[in-house]
Amino acid sequence: MKAVGIVVEYNPFHNGHLYHVQQAKEKSGADIVIAVMSGPFLQRGEPAIVSKWARTEMALKGGVNIVVELPYSFATQHASIFASGAVDILHSLGCDYICFGSESGNIQEFIQTFDYLQKNEALENEYIKQYVNEGYSYPKAKSFAIEQITSTISGQPLNLSTPNNILGYEYYKAVKKNHYPIELLTIARKQADYHDEYFSSETIASATSIRKEMLKEDSIQSIEPFIPGSTLHILQTYKDNYQVFHTWENYWSYLKFRLLQLTPRELASIYEVEEGLENRIIKYAKQADSFHHFMSLIKTKRYTWTRLQRICVHILTNTTKVEMSNLTKPAYIRLLGTSKMGRTYLKEKKKNILLPVISKLSSYQHHQLDLDIRASRIFAFGAPLSSQQELIDIDYKMPPIMIDTEK
Repeated sequence: MKAVGIVVEYNPFHNGHLYHVQQAKEKSGADIVIAVMSGPFLQRGEPAIVSKWARTEMALKGGVNIVVELPYSFATQHASIFASGAVDILHSLGCDYICFGSESGNIQEFIQTFDYLQKNEALENEYIKQYVNEGYSYPKAKSFAIEQITSTISGQPLNLSTPNNILGYEYYKAVKKNHYPIELLTIARKQADYHDEYFSSETIASATSIRKEMLKEDSIQSIEPFIPGSTLHILQTYKDNYQVFHTWENYWSYLKFRLLQLTPRELASIYEVEEGLENRIIKYAKQADSFHHFMSLIKTKRYTWTRLQRICVHILTNTTKVEMSNLTKPAYIRLLGTSKMGRTYLKEKKKNILLPVISKLSSYQHHQLDLDIRASRIFAFGAPLSSQQELIDIDYKMPPIMIDTEK
């Protein structure tokens, strides 16, 4: 059996994701689709709107055959580490292809840009240093540096200022640098841009605009045109069971409590807190009356909103620099769900899977897994008190979700 891998967050699973799953299978000719999915906290430093279990069910009912978790150590990182962790897991599972969505939609642009930047790596680093010294954030400095270097490429250079092109380039780089025998495929994003906050199509919308609509309405029926029926049902059931969709504001009181307890020295030990940022964070934590207000106070030209949100996640979960210092590659594969064909694939490939597959938490111990467990416990505190213990317990008691029908 052949497998195509995809890297996802499904926050929530919508029609654009459904198209991606279908196209990944069609373009690759693979028998099954394997998704490596972020857990409770996401790459942009946000809590997922619903639990990983609810999003796993959405994925399986949307045509994905196997869902595994991207560990917290990789899921809450900048694009390079996020992508390398995901690619390592997909390689370990024996994926023949990786298919990603991009603004480009042309894999040749990724190939040409990668080859060109490899030859000019020293020059790229010089430009990055120059722009950082001018006060730009690292992602902005890197984007400017790449734009300078690739301006001399003949033909159409890859635009590395857009979020999906950036991630796609990092997937490509991770595969090539590790010499993994994986073919990369890309499809163009349909209609809605990643950051769109408003509906611009009758059936396709960004996850950002869908979340915005979900949170402002008492009913979620208004998002029905943009998501599969199964997703709508799962979202409604989650809201009925736990009385919440998770956002940063649900965690603000916990984050502020943490910040008012910490000394600058203690805060400086948290992962990604650098260059005296701890003093600025503590100063404005005392003044802010909401998470959004806090973020607007601490935001600077040097630090992107996304990076600051990731720092806040690490503060909330008490993730230290020491804990993340030994970060190399994922140590295990946490199985969240499978279809019938997915189970057949895992059985067939069992002897060739390169990492231990965990379906029960008590069966494995590792410091990366300790962080996953801690993140899930903290995620539960975004729900009302009456629902928190159930969300905490589910991570221990929930076996992989199994469905027997293939889409």
